[in-house]
Amino acid sequence: MEPSWLETRGARPLYLAFVFGLALGLLQVIKLYLRRQRLLRDLRPFPAPPAHWFHGHRKLLQEDKMEKLEEIVEKYPCAFPCWIGPFQAFFFIYDPDYAKTFLNRTDPKSQYPYKFMTPCLGKGLLNLDGPKWFQHRRLLTPGLHCDILKKHVEVMAHSVNTMLAKWEKICGTQDTTVEVYEHISLMALDIIMQCAFNQETNCQINGTYDAYVKAASELSKIMFYRLYNFWHHHDIIFKFSPEGHHFQELSKVLHRYTEKVIQDRKKSLKAGMKQDNTQKKYPDFLDIFLGTQDENEDSFSEADLRSEVSTFMLAGHNASAASLSWLLYCLALNPEHQERCREEIRSTLGDGSSISWLVQAFDPLRFTKENSDQRHPYAFLTFSAGPRNCIGQQFAMLELKVAIALILLHFRVAPDLTRPLAFSNHLVLKPKDGMHLHLMKLTGC
Repeated sequence: MEPSWLETRGARPLYLAFVFGLALGLLQVIKLYLRRQRLLRDLRPFPAPPAHWFHGHRKLLQEDKMEKLEEIVEKYPCAFPCWIGPFQAFFFIYDPDYAKTFLNRTDPKSQYPYKFMTPCLGKGLLNLDGPKWFQHRRLLTPGLHCDILKKHVEVMAHSVNTMLAKWEKICGTQDTTVEVYEHISLMALDIIMQCAFNQETNCQINGTYDAYVKAASELSKIMFYRLYNFWHHHDIIFKFSPEGHHFQELSKVLHRYTEKVIQDRKKSLKAGMKQDNTQKKYPDFLDIFLGTQDENEDSFSEADLRSEVSTFMLAGHNASAASLSWLLYCLALNPEHQERCREEIRSTLGDGSSISWLVQAFDPLRFTKENSDQRHPYAFLTFSAGPRNCIGQQFAMLELKVAIALILLHFRVAPDLTRPLAFSNHLVLKPKDGMHLHLMKLTGC
């Protein structure tokens, strides 16, 4: 009798491999099934919008329609689970008591969306965890000390005035519509480059960083969509997708600019051009980074250096530009509040020709009795809370104060109703087709 094919020597390994692979696949299916059942059980107390069993809420989140999200928040108070595919859910929180509960926990930092930033930023403060995060945080905190921030005001004012000069050239004495977001983004980049790295880029004038700003914006959009596409959570699938290929090319652009900042400083050091810190206006972050590296390269490697420079470049201009743009837009929509702000600025700064350290002129919580008596302490979390709150929050608030003060002293802003604003989903909220505002030059400025 002929032996069956299973009994032949060559077929047995194939058969065993097939059975082993089948068993692994079955175990994975069971694991995913149990995961879904556990999530369904745990999230049952929290109602949510109807979700597709496989795609979840992907369509809802990728439509670029903020109005839909507003409707959901109204319908489902406090929080709602957002399904990302069949086996994963994010928990959207917008209730201060819920926020307090979560922010006071000591769980490890979530890998989403930070792991998606690693290819373009490396491992810096945003996505580090544990002792290394604590080491970097403690190392960088002195660079944002009050005495150093005071010395940033002059630099910030100079960068803002450069932008205002461009607006005056565009507008003249006429009421002119200007797309302000691009200008504000370049201004914010100019500020962080000078304050954090002592680099005069003239990026608002010569366009040398236009490619960087464009790449940063596109990377932010790709990361947002990757976050809500569960297929792209897998690195291999994402890498070979069109979006993944584009992401890699854009990351190279950021890396080139980061490397240029570092190498320019190292060349100046070798050439003996660097001033002593006692003679400089202030020690910038590169001073801190390179000084630490000289002392102990094992604790702060070249990769750490690149990661932190990349992180401060991107985070230092991207979020600030968005914040200032939306603040200006809100003031444009509310002319009575815009005028109140302008009156207070004039009473403090006069014509703004000399602007210095602002401690209580423009406290963001100044109107406490009007707006904050009944406000929950966790209702205003612009910079998060707890040990992982934003390390640059004082820098960012100072930049916003200087910028909005000088803008309102020189221009009256109003919305362009012929170009209704649309939202675009990025890691920070951005206008989809730019932010067009009417700018009217104020007389006597």
